[in-house]
Amino acid sequence: MTNLALVSVYDKEGIVPFCEGLVRLGYQIISTGGTAKLLAEHGIAVKPIDEHTGFPEMLDGRVKTLHPKVHGGLLARRDNQEHMRAVQVHGIELIDLVVVNLYPFQQTIARPDVTDELAIEMIDIGGPAMLRSAAKNHEFVLPVIDPADYDRVLTALQQNAVTPGLRRELAAKVFAVTARYDALVADYLAGKTKAAAHEVPAQTNGEREWPGMVHITGVSKMALRYGENPHQAAHFYMEPGATAATIARAEQLQGKELSYNNIQDADAALNILRAFDDFEQPVAVAVKHMNPCGIGRGETIAEAFGRAYEADPVSIFGGIVALNRPVDGALAEKLANLFLEIVIAPAFLDEARSVLAKKKNLRLLIVDMQQPLWTPDALTWKRVSGGFLIQAVDQGAPVQTNNWQVVTARQPNAEEYEALRFAWKTVQFVKSNAIVLATTNMTLGVGAGQMNRVGAAEIAIAQAGVRANGSVLASDAFFPMRDTVDAAAKAGVTAIVQPGGSIRDAESIDAANEYGIAMVFTGERHFLH
Repeated sequence: MTNLALVSVYDKEGIVPFCEGLVRLGYQIISTGGTAKLLAEHGIAVKPIDEHTGFPEMLDGRVKTLHPKVHGGLLARRDNQEHMRAVQVHGIELIDLVVVNLYPFQQTIARPDVTDELAIEMIDIGGPAMLRSAAKNHEFVLPVIDPADYDRVLTALQQNAVTPGLRRELAAKVFAVTARYDALVADYLAGKTKAAAHEVPAQTNGEREWPGMVHITGVSKMALRYGENPHQAAHFYMEPGATAATIARAEQLQGKELSYNNIQDADAALNILRAFDDFEQPVAVAVKHMNPCGIGRGETIAEAFGRAYEADPVSIFGGIVALNRPVDGALAEKLANLFLEIVIAPAFLDEARSVLAKKKNLRLLIVDMQQPLWTPDALTWKRVSGGFLIQAVDQGAPVQTNNWQVVTARQPNAEEYEALRFAWKTVQFVKSNAIVLATTNMTLGVGAGQMNRVGAAEIAIAQAGVRANGSVLASDAFFPMRDTVDAAAKAGVTAIVQPGGSIRDAESIDAANEYGIAMVFTGERHFLH
């Protein structure tokens, strides 16, 4: 009996040599549309799908494989006598191998000119149906969805070594890919209708309508040696729509493999750096344990990095540096003199590559700084036991100081306003409770993750040292009492920015007036847990 292979692929890379190998093994190829045409052009004998089913392709190709002679041939169990009698009675030929990949729905909806009509036409129906039928019956039918599997499948067939394990693995991949595909479609349609069509009702909170069910999908990017600690297993998954502006799509030029902690820190550094896009200047960010230990800006990227380094030359050791301008040879020399885990930049010039190549373990990542890092409606999530939390991303929108309310007798001067703007941008990326001391172009002290706010202030002030005199202070949330203002005044801070909103705001305002400190309320909090 001749083996039958049903082949229908959108991505045609590698399909010709794969089918040539199948023909050499005695397979008869059944195929559709463009795939059949391509195979025939390369001299491969192909039986068109309409000849196999006895029914013409119709509705612009929407209906061609949705037929009992296709799905009967895929779903019939060879060890079930009733199934075998049924296929014989109805003249259904058994199909032994299915090679299908899907319409590019993800790529289509990512296009800036996408329309609903175009997106909906790219929803594949027949492809997933064939794959799922084959995968369900993988004990007898070999399902192949990934072109990367062509070589090993062909080798296994040639060596008569198609194991139950391989069949199960390929079937699992089918269901993983089709599940992700369906989730993308569901999320696209939910976004258009403002609610998913599920039995769970949507709920409205503020201006956003949340669907009754959500899908979180990812594609395997790389295995990791371990997680946050060596006893924790870990893996890196990439969102299907990740762009070159993200850490997930960063190009690694050199260095060791990224670790779990590297990826988290690098992502934090990139998020902080990109938040300063509206400053339109060279900016350098140094990160340690997902907190900024130094941020600087300047007329050149070298000047910006110098300030980020001077902000905290101790904590930068073993840290991550992110830069929004290309790295040249002179800056590379400075970077090479430090122990760093990662340097992120839009480019590394040839002379920089030559210098940094000597630091074999140093990871160099290229990220496209021209694309937006987040879409306007981007969401983020955290796992908790039994569920997960979803919220809008705190993207660090441009700081509009004209919306700030001066609550003290003294107004900040122009230089203080600029320093407050810089500090306020920084503090939203520091773990709460968070305090930042800064000038117009660099951080001086960062107090992160403390259980009380004055404790965070004391850490930031101690780190700034004598430089605190004449600096400004930013707080990610309101002052519950005046003690932070007292500590700031003692250190020589001249202006403060904070959200306001405490029932004891008046005490902090009175304290600022006593010391002649200018204080503004933003009306916006930036907790980061």
